[in-house]
Amino acid sequence: MSQPVKESPLMEKISSLCKRRGFIFQSSEIYGGIAGFWDYGPMGAELKRNLRDLWWRAMTREREDVLGLDATIIMHPAIWKASGHVDTFSDPMADCLLTQKRFRADHVDLQSGMVFRFTGASGDEGTASAVAFAVLVPPGKPRESALKVAKQFYEQRGVKNAVVLGGEQGEKVENTRGFNPENGAQLTEPRPFNLMFKTYVGPTATEADVAYLRPETAQAIFAQFKNVLDTSRQKVPFGICQIGKAFRNEVTPKNYTFRSREFEQMELEFFIKPDEAVAAVCGSVAEWSESADLSVPADNWGWEMWHRYWVAQRTAFYQSIGLGADVLDYYWQTGDDLAHYARACVDILFKFPFGTEELEGIAARGDFDLTQHQTHCGKPQEFFDEELKAAVSGWDEAKRAEFVAVKTAEFRAKAEAAAAKAKRAATAEELAAAVARAEHWSARFFTGNYVPHVIEPSAGLDRLALAVLCAAFCEEDKADVNGKVERRTVLRFHPRVAPVKVGVFPLLKNRPELVAKAREVYAMLKPLMNCFYDETAAIGRRYARQDEAGTPFGVTIDFETLGEKGPELADTVTVRERDNGAQHRVKIAELKGWLLERLA
Repeated sequence: MSQPVKESPLMEKISSLCKRRGFIFQSSEIYGGIAGFWDYGPMGAELKRNLRDLWWRAMTREREDVLGLDATIIMHPAIWKASGHVDTFSDPMADCLLTQKRFRADHVDLQSGMVFRFTGASGDEGTASAVAFAVLVPPGKPRESALKVAKQFYEQRGVKNAVVLGGEQGEKVENTRGFNPENGAQLTEPRPFNLMFKTYVGPTATEADVAYLRPETAQAIFAQFKNVLDTSRQKVPFGICQIGKAFRNEVTPKNYTFRSREFEQMELEFFIKPDEAVAAVCGSVAEWSESADLSVPADNWGWEMWHRYWVAQRTAFYQSIGLGADVLDYYWQTGDDLAHYARACVDILFKFPFGTEELEGIAARGDFDLTQHQTHCGKPQEFFDEELKAAVSGWDEAKRAEFVAVKTAEFRAKAEAAAAKAKRAATAEELAAAVARAEHWSARFFTGNYVPHVIEPSAGLDRLALAVLCAAFCEEDKADVNGKVERRTVLRFHPRVAPVKVGVFPLLKNRPELVAKAREVYAMLKPLMNCFYDETAAIGRRYARQDEAGTPFGVTIDFETLGEKGPELADTVTVRERDNGAQHRVKIAELKGWLLERLA
């Protein structure tokens, strides 16, 4: 079932290493695999766990204003109706008329050449077909290649020994996506393909029992917003985050684990006051500038400052695990890119071997999500802000009327923008509904109630693991003790994310006293960090094996440890650093602290 994927030479080396060293395996490989699904081996599981734990610690343990959630994968299907996923979460899909292979229509390579159009075919024993078919022939290839593909097409439809009709003259076309780039066969017209995996809840598989595997983790946070708010003693601004599996039936999973059908997300929904509430309470809203101080949040921050703050926070996180400016880039979405409800969105990009692609998106989503759920479920998703109620209680009627007029104009503009996005004019009914919503919003605002706005940093754990692997991958030429130069692979993981933190080696396995002391050191370190014990092969080979797995430190128990080279070196070990080969003599009694300091 798996489909071959074109990979760059570097990506091929990385994927080969991942399988060889137990990072990533093709799911169901012994049965031929299944496209878009991957399993993580012992090393990959440790790598993902380290990344997951570091993200969770940065988001929750090190902050007072973010709480965690662990929601179910299957939720009430009305959630996905409210969020828009049922109606709009789709990709354009096209199928090859010859092979039935499915393509995402907007991802098909642009092609140019001659198109030969056939009106049908006749064959032996009275078999025939009047189905139209076309084949694109690239420059330099003859018409006969189109005839061959067309013959295959009609014979698949029961025409025996087909003689194709039509196609005498070719039509020159440029930059088309209407043909299979692998064989030139015509593709079907693009049609929407919903990316959600459908399932059924209960004993009967009827439409009334339809549910979906979640395509993202964010909606569960919105659905549980009020429960978390009411039980946590938090006040806006605050955030809710979770890490969990998500599922998307991608038309064309590709680029190794980058675009998969089952993946893990790490998402934060950070709820903030609307700018109107900030202005009412603080007198004004802080304006963003390049010199703005984003180190400590301030009461007068509006959505733009909070958005910039989270971009800076997420950048700092990536730097803390070894992904710096040399491998990261940013794309600030333009008005054409943004959803109609979004105010801003920046994509943090990583320079993968197959191209610079999105690692994380940080969006200012306004109050769209909570408002959608409030509308569909009929239950308020508001926050009561005592400070706001006190601030607006002193407004006179003129100021209130002016406020309502401004909000009405804003809501009408949103309705018109949404209609323009759909390439039409807003109807009178839509504009009247916008005015009614503005009046209701204002009335609730004057009582101190509002639906919070949201800043959403959303990252993929699998993409992050792949990025860390790509950034760490390094090949180097090194001479052995005999002067022979060989190419070796090293994974230069940041120590915080490395799956194995330290390798423990007795210098010789046939010296029981060395082995016993090495086992003692291994047992001492194992409860504190993931260790690997190895006593086979020459010590240089063991170092090389751990370098390839990304282990940052190696601890060798040698004759000095036993005191054979002098009592001053007794109970010390050799600690070797992976990246520069530097070696240090460290007392066993101080080894734990020495390592933990460098693994932090």
